[in-house]
Amino acid sequence: MRRPPSPSADQRGATLIEVLVAMLVLSIGLLGLAGMQMTALKSNQSAYYRSQATVLAYDIIDRMRANRADALNGVYDIALQNQACDPDLSPSGSLAKKDVAEWLNSLSCLLSSDAQGSVVRNGRIFTISIEWNDNRGRIEAADDDDRETFVYRTQL
Repeated sequence: MRRPPSPSADQRGATLIEVLVAMLVLSIGLLGLAGMQMTALKSNQSAYYRSQATVLAYDIIDRMRANRADALNGVYDIALQNQACDPDLSPSGSLAKKDVAEWLNSLSCLLSSDAQGSVVRNGRIFTISIEWNDNRGRIEAADDDDRETFVYRTQL
């Protein structure tokens, strides 16, 4: 008399294949999670720079409000320009010239070395423009199309 085969004898090797398929699915899921994490980090870095640009725009506006007469006379008006970051900056000249030099220094120190800023006056309306290169978080080669511009308008 022949014995019927046991259920475990029919399934030899099936468990190993199931484990390999599960490992494949898990590894693809982990790679997707890592890609999402990289995207989130790049987006957070860009958001940080936009926040810094906002704070810096408010900074120059507050400086102009404190020195309103010079601001309305155009002493704070500057074209889009860059200044190298100097942590030990001690500018000389009038209060307005010191404010502008310190503000441009803050742009290059906090945003990027090629960050530029401008203050344009039209009567009592002031337009602050801040431009910087936002390609630091990118893996692919950097190009000049990654320039971000923040514009803030206010009235003194």
